[in-house]
Amino acid sequence: MVKIVTEFPRRVRLIENTWITLSDGCRLAARIWLPEDAEDDPVPAILNYIPYRKNEGMAMDAPDHRYVAGHGYALVRVDIRGSGDSDGLLLGEYLKQEQDDGMEIISWIAEQPWCTGAVGMIGNSWGGFNGLQMAARRPPALKAVISSCSTDDRYEDDLHHQGGCVTSYTLQWASTMFTMNARPPDPRHVGDRWRDMWFERMENDAPWVEEWLRHPRKDDFWKHGSVAMNYDDIQCPIYMVGGWTDPYVGVILRFLSNYAGPKKGLIGPWGHGYGHDQPPGPNMGFLQESLRWWDHWLKGADTGVMEDPMLTMWMPEAVPPMVHYAERPGRWFSEASWPTPNVENRVFYLNGHTLDDEPRPEARIDHLGVQTAGRDGGEWASFGYLPDWPPDQRGDDALSVCMTSAPLAERLEILGSPVARLTVASDRPAAIVSVRLCDIGATGESTLITRRMLNLTHRNGDERPEPLEPGTRYEVAVPLGAMAYAVPSGHRLRLAVSPTYWPFAWPSAEPVTLSLFTGEASRLELPVRSTDIDEIEVPQFGEPEAGPPVEVERLEPGSYSRQFHYDVLTGTLESMYTGGMGRVRLADSGIESGGESDWKYSITEGDPLSASAEFNRTMRSGSGNWQVTVKTRSTWTCDLTHYHLTSELEAFEGDERVFERTWRSSIPRDI
Repeated sequence: MVKIVTEFPRRVRLIENTWITLSDGCRLAARIWLPEDAEDDPVPAILNYIPYRKNEGMAMDAPDHRYVAGHGYALVRVDIRGSGDSDGLLLGEYLKQEQDDGMEIISWIAEQPWCTGAVGMIGNSWGGFNGLQMAARRPPALKAVISSCSTDDRYEDDLHHQGGCVTSYTLQWASTMFTMNARPPDPRHVGDRWRDMWFERMENDAPWVEEWLRHPRKDDFWKHGSVAMNYDDIQCPIYMVGGWTDPYVGVILRFLSNYAGPKKGLIGPWGHGYGHDQPPGPNMGFLQESLRWWDHWLKGADTGVMEDPMLTMWMPEAVPPMVHYAERPGRWFSEASWPTPNVENRVFYLNGHTLDDEPRPEARIDHLGVQTAGRDGGEWASFGYLPDWPPDQRGDDALSVCMTSAPLAERLEILGSPVARLTVASDRPAAIVSVRLCDIGATGESTLITRRMLNLTHRNGDERPEPLEPGTRYEVAVPLGAMAYAVPSGHRLRLAVSPTYWPFAWPSAEPVTLSLFTGEASRLELPVRSTDIDEIEVPQFGEPEAGPPVEVERLEPGSYSRQFHYDVLTGTLESMYTGGMGRVRLADSGIESGGESDWKYSITEGDPLSASAEFNRTMRSGSGNWQVTVKTRSTWTCDLTHYHLTSELEAFEGDERVFERTWRSSIPRDI
């Protein structure tokens, strides 16, 4: 439970909207929380720079930003060009234009009379991404960054591709931004020109998925904005934050391993958000910890934050498989550095259908991929609020090649990124391999620990894929997602391998029989943390706190449903999701917002070309007589050589339809 704090060292005022005019004349809209007396007693500033509409989105930001502002900071929330109330067009993710604008924004903030000239950046997801990207641009006033649930490699560790596999969730996110980008600005702030701005956005809107699919290899498109291409570009302190339930968490370990500058890391049990209010718990005093960071780097105060261990993490205990966890049992622990000498690999050999400490004679297992394997994969990213975590894995285990260990004689604490080193062959020139690591409980339940996919044509790198020679053996490494997990004695480990994982991965164009060679030919390297060490002292984070929430009136309830329909006559599986936030009104401004969505993934057994995805979204904005609705429909199908995409947009003022357009494209499949 988050403690609501209402009294702060400094009284806070809110500037609901102000304009930052850029050198090309474009005006960006900003909302600012700052101490009332900041013009007389200037403060450092912290920038949150995202496209998620500061007016409606401020209901989420306000408690955190008011809290930090009350401790002597200016919190500046800016709508990226073309989003919210800002001028211009938003034409893609993490563009150079976004960074160029960011340079001017930071300079503008530093020059304000209420600012000391020192600026930090904080953000979760998109805001975490561009915090790292702006650090690499080195604006003089940017002194420190907190980056949450982000990535340093846009190709390898974002939702578009994984191990060279095209993820079907790329359309899910594209449809979200396709709808978001078609929403209008608020007439309260932009005046009568709101309608012209709205139509300009819709006329220039485009389904970003088309461009993403046109770049299936790790080319310059993805390298742009990926600070992992050169960590030395960054020369300011970085605090990397995330949760084990979030898919970006492995980036924290990689960044700490590679960045030479001042750095810290924090990994809790939570999902895609901050640690003080994001499930699953237990939550912690993230805002207090962030103040220790800001006070040190932006105010020069001696907070001791850099004397703490480099990396503090939550070690989750084993749990039965569930689609939602309010809390994860476990404990906090720290490592003085990362990589740490406290972790060593333990090798398990894939022997037939067992995982063993010693290899047995080599054997070959042939497995024809089942197109519906992956049904129980849950969502790509868990926010923790919804029942979106993978359920019991025994259904998917039954459709995979599984190797299971004997009951463990001792407790095993896994920490880091396991690697499956497999020797495989395929009967087709293009194939994928999906690998899952599961915890098998005393009664047989299978809990997902971590997973990863690899497009085998990317076995030698993502820049120049190479077709497979059918029947030829290949040694490949599949690095699984980073994780921490304590497996109790008596439990077993299971490694599950399959050439299909729908709907996480778009399927290979042809049915694939994957051959797995066991014994010395294939092994699992498991990073195990020693239990025979002297633990170092863990920082005391305190209880979670936040500022007072914005008063919200719920007009319509939200909902969420996830269902499967399997037609035994046709072998067709439909995975269906429906839900939405309902409709709410912000009491102080009268702004109303809401929406709902439904999406469906479909595939027929034996026919990977039957794969399809469909997303329908509705987003509403309004205040009084001003009511606007945007509806989109996005579909994705394929044949042997191409992906086929259709995107439809409708817009309404009240009940009157005022805009309608359809986009269609066919994009070649690349191996």
